Amino acid sequence: MREHNAGRTKSTKGYVPWKLIYKEAAESRVIAREREKYWKSGIGKEKLKNL
Repeated sequence: MREHNAGRTKSTKGYVPWKLIYKEAAESRVIAREREKYWKSGIGKEKLKNL
């Protein structure tokens, strides 16, 4: 998050500042990627808007 807000990440540089709105723990990296893919989907984005 610090790197994003400092402008060190090329792909997110133009969208600073970033704010954490949701965080969850995952048992493995594979599960974490699956959850990230869900939250970036249409249904996941709708749920995040309601938080």
